[in-house]
Amino acid sequence: MPRPAAPKSASPRPAAAPKSASARSAAAPKSASSQAACPRLDFRSDTRTVPDARMRAAMARAEVGDDVYGDDPTVALLEQNAARLLGTEAALLTPTGTMANLLAPLAAFGPASPPPRLIVGAGTHMAFLESAGLRRFGRIELAPVAQHSDGLPDLDALAALLSAPAGRPTVVCLENTSMMHAGNALDAAATRSVAALAHRHGAHFHLDGARLANAAVALDVPPAQLAGPADSITFSLSKGLGAPAGALLCGTSAYTAYARELRGWLGGSLHQAGVLAAPALTALRRLPDLAADHDKAAALAAGLAALPGVTVMRPPRPTNMVMARLAGLSAQECAARLAGHNVRVLPLPNHHVRFVTHRAHDMIGVRDAVGAVAAVAATAARGRPTTDGELPHGELSLTMEES
Repeated sequence: MPRPAAPKSASPRPAAAPKSASARSAAAPKSASSQAACPRLDFRSDTRTVPDARMRAAMARAEVGDDVYGDDPTVALLEQNAARLLGTEAALLTPTGTMANLLAPLAAFGPASPPPRLIVGAGTHMAFLESAGLRRFGRIELAPVAQHSDGLPDLDALAALLSAPAGRPTVVCLENTSMMHAGNALDAAATRSVAALAHRHGAHFHLDGARLANAAVALDVPPAQLAGPADSITFSLSKGLGAPAGALLCGTSAYTAYARELRGWLGGSLHQAGVLAAPALTALRRLPDLAADHDKAAALAAGLAALPGVTVMRPPRPTNMVMARLAGLSAQECAARLAGHNVRVLPLPNHHVRFVTHRAHDMIGVRDAVGAVAAVAATAARGRPTTDGELPHGELSLTMEES
């Protein structure tokens, strides 16, 4: 599809534009999804990527079978390549990362086991965006644990939870990169520290590596080095890597075989899935390209940090996310005003808005986004920020899928 023509500046050009800057900045669509967003100014998520011509060509020529019967050759090749990339025995293609994260704890202890307890960081995707599905469909008991500013769970708090009687087996989950901590990449030592504690107490250790590719590129290490301590790994194909759909659940052959059975029960089996596996194979060859997305995020963070009234989170090991807060504006108000400049961001419950850079962006779009934030900040009330930047308990509510 042809891409829409990019605007010359970050400001909209309505037929009858208001004369005042304040009126322009306040003008926003009725809802963030009611108007089509310009791809190079849509920073809501890296799921906003679309398959390019090479991916579409791969889909058209994909050799297919029936993955329900286990004979789709393109799916088999994708799963083999993913297992090799992450250093596991096997991998399983799932329609979404959400399904992979539901299967992960359910498959951890086999069919004779009761539903497990899941210990997971309080500010993670699984804790407050997938918790309803985990509870309803998996009957899984969630136990949130406090996290440090880099996203690593507090090991003392984790040890206390692991020591407490649970009456059911336990799964410990670590998210890398850490979404609510500005996409910080956790290194292998951090992963090993959580894995060692989990294994010491007989727990299964799951790595929610939806953006593990970004972490590996940011840390300049192979993905398998970060995944090594984990018993299971979720790996997204449809975020920064740009495939149209899908995620992988990786682990031992026995583990993924049981997860495959559970996937069928959940309605996640696909027949001629090779048409989705083919662009995913293209995506796996593009891991080094993520470095360019990180460079764009770094330029965006630097530009925003230089603006009066704008506070930017600075994670120790940044990737492709930038979280910013404008003095005197709630996250929702900030997002609405930026939408009036055709810049789309995601408001978060920690009072920041999130920018995620990806392959559809360029440095011109980054510059225009900084200009839009500058325009909004200039007209915002210079009020005291509503929070110190930590994720407040009791405000973990956000409506979105595959963020």
